Amino acid sequence: MLKFKHHMSFDNKFLTKQRGFSLVELMIGLVIGLIATLVIVNVFTAFEQQKRATTGSSDAQTNGAIALFNLQRDAQAAGYGLPVYDTEFTPFRCGTENDSVVANRTTFNHDNDAATPEIGLSPIVIVDGGLNGSDQVAIRSGNSARGGVSMQFFNAPTDTADVDTNLGCAVNDVALIVSSANNSTCRMARVTVAVAGGNTITFNPAVAGIPSGGKIACLGRWNEFRYTVVNNELTRSGALVAGVPSATALPIVSDIVGIQAQYGISNIPGNNLVTQWVNATGAWANINNVDARNQIKAVRVAFIARNGLLEAANVTATCSSLTAANPTGLCAWAGSAASPAPAINLTADANWRRYRYRVYETIIPIKNIIWSWGAL
Repeated sequence: MLKFKHHMSFDNKFLTKQRGFSLVELMIGLVIGLIATLVIVNVFTAFEQQKRATTGSSDAQTNGAIALFNLQRDAQAAGYGLPVYDTEFTPFRCGTENDSVVANRTTFNHDNDAATPEIGLSPIVIVDGGLNGSDQVAIRSGNSARGGVSMQFFNAPTDTADVDTNLGCAVNDVALIVSSANNSTCRMARVTVAVAGGNTITFNPAVAGIPSGGKIACLGRWNEFRYTVVNNELTRSGALVAGVPSATALPIVSDIVGIQAQYGISNIPGNNLVTQWVNATGAWANINNVDARNQIKAVRVAFIARNGLLEAANVTATCSSLTAANPTGLCAWAGSAASPAPAINLTADANWRRYRYRVYETIIPIKNIIWSWGAL
């Protein structure tokens, strides 16, 4: 019995040392675990938000850079093919506001194709989108191997012109016919027959009202590439489809929500210094006046790229000023009282403030066509 009692006493002591956690200890452990979990979740959430913002900003930066690249690529050829170095028969005077015949002005049925719009000679044209819209930018150029070299014609051309040589003209080229009388009466027509090395060119449509003794320049295919924003995508129309410029707008860059553009103008046509930046409104909306058209020396374009992630709260404010040197908020660029910057208005989307934006802008001098001579 004594041995048994001693054995029982040993077991009781052993069991006392092996007891578990108390309720208080468990609750303290749970609280510590919950705090640690909350810290980890908060760190992870902050990291994930930062990663999303960084990734979204990177995407916006890439999209903005692609948009600028596409526009600048086309703008480098703006006006190519026009005979700008021929001072006697220059396109700078083609189209006069005083001409009673509309076809003599700045737009032409250049290819006798009803499926393509009439387009003019101005190398870059801005279509203003209004207070709440996005602007459009149209870039025009030819692709002639002659690079704007013109040739003399001797008869009064109708559907055929007698020339000194038709070298460099090919079937389906667009030809610019400039009058010798006052150089302000011009026509455009498509070449239908031009036997290489010959002395005649056949046109369609037929040319009328041009006296003998002027000059002809074959421009190749006279294209107009138009950049616009449709459903938050930058689109480009004018790509050749079966040899004909298409008016269908094809998306090229996503998450571009707006374009804002202005003309850089000189005070007189014969000056190449940009003295003011103006929207394509009022007198600059439809440029049929030759002197006004020849004052345009450059364009300034801003692409508004958006981070596609919708934030929980407002993260973007409206532009603080269109005339300040250092504006804040969603602004195109710093403007002045004489040259206010264009307004960026995205209020068509009720949640526009909950997105982050990057604005990419560039100045494009019209270097292939310096409209500097005016009406000589």
